[in-house]
Amino acid sequence: MSSLPSSVDVAIIGAGAAGLGAAHALKRTGLSTIVLEARDRLGGRAHTIQAAPDVTFDVGCGWLHSADKNSFVDIARQLEFAINKDLPPWRERAYGKAFPQADRDEFVTALDAFYDRIEEAAESDKDAPANLYLEPGNRWNPMIDAISTYVNGCELDQASILDIDAYEDTEINWRVRRGYGALITAYGAELPVVLNCEVKLIDHAGPRVRVETSRGTIEADKVIVTVPTNLLADEAIRFSPVLPDKLDAARGLPLGLADKVTLALEGADAFPAEGNLRGATMRTEMGTYHIRPFGQPCIEGFFGGRFAQALEDAGDGAIAAHSIDEIVSFLGSDVRRKLKPLKESRWAHDKFARGSYSHALPGHAGKRAVLAAPVDGRLFFAGEATSPNFFSTAHGARDSGERAAMEVLPTLARK
Repeated sequence: MSSLPSSVDVAIIGAGAAGLGAAHALKRTGLSTIVLEARDRLGGRAHTIQAAPDVTFDVGCGWLHSADKNSFVDIARQLEFAINKDLPPWRERAYGKAFPQADRDEFVTALDAFYDRIEEAAESDKDAPANLYLEPGNRWNPMIDAISTYVNGCELDQASILDIDAYEDTEINWRVRRGYGALITAYGAELPVVLNCEVKLIDHAGPRVRVETSRGTIEADKVIVTVPTNLLADEAIRFSPVLPDKLDAARGLPLGLADKVTLALEGADAFPAEGNLRGATMRTEMGTYHIRPFGQPCIEGFFGGRFAQALEDAGDGAIAAHSIDEIVSFLGSDVRRKLKPLKESRWAHDKFARGSYSHALPGHAGKRAVLAAPVDGRLFFAGEATSPNFFSTAHGARDSGERAAMEVLPTLARK
């Protein structure tokens, strides 16, 4: 949509997976709805780009996690997006000599034992930082911490064991060949969305909710808020009256950081498709590399937590430069001339995200339910951080938007 209406039944803040899920759920109800999106595109933290003529890159989410329960699988089929069911590279396809198979097997054993200790400890319902459950002196502890930076976006000292235990993972991981971000964009293509519309204030003091935006003010009977927790915590969007419980919940569920980079790979045919490369296994500050995803002539790198933040803070190009240096240290100096930076994410520096996906700080696992709870039958909340079991995922976000929309409907029926 090119213009902002003055009044609607339901205003949805954010055109990421959660906002689009809410809008789809309300599509055939006869209600007037509008999705207000600060960016110039749909998708939020899902974003597919053409990094090179022969390289498609998901700058944000890329995997259909828990694919057997992932609502985007059916959506992909309906929209005729091909699904790739090949096994993911992180356990099955080691490449190079930097991390030999015997070490990989030993690491996986240590990692599984760590998660078993977390599960057992969580049965008490007493929360604690996850790093307390590392085996003292285990050589793989730094790498287990590195895995947390990819999975949670933070190191284990910042992660709640109850939150980790609550996450549901069926360990079935598929992909969308054309890109997860492209799928989510297509999912929202027919919805009423106003782009470049930054929400500044949600005033719920009067009989109707007033939403002040960079493109004017709109009134609504109901508002569904789907923005990332860091925006709520920073009060980038203000509420009047203030909602202290929501601020507290958002601050207990900060977005961690997981960044990605893609590098062009010259002479790619000499490298295995879908390989996995790791080597800095004795430290947490490490990258992990996916060689030739979908057989493309590129390498994708992944970084998380404080290390990703430090690389972002070093400026544009720092993630790519470090990736090339690290890959060269694994594969030899001849590979340097074959690598060229294409694109890197910098989610912490993204004004409308300020991070990648949520984790609960120790003692705050229960804040997901607090954040999700409606306010006065007029304000409703969705987003991956509100999902009880599929947080940090696009399908968890989409499903939460649908849930919020279903919460709206009974309140309108009582008008």
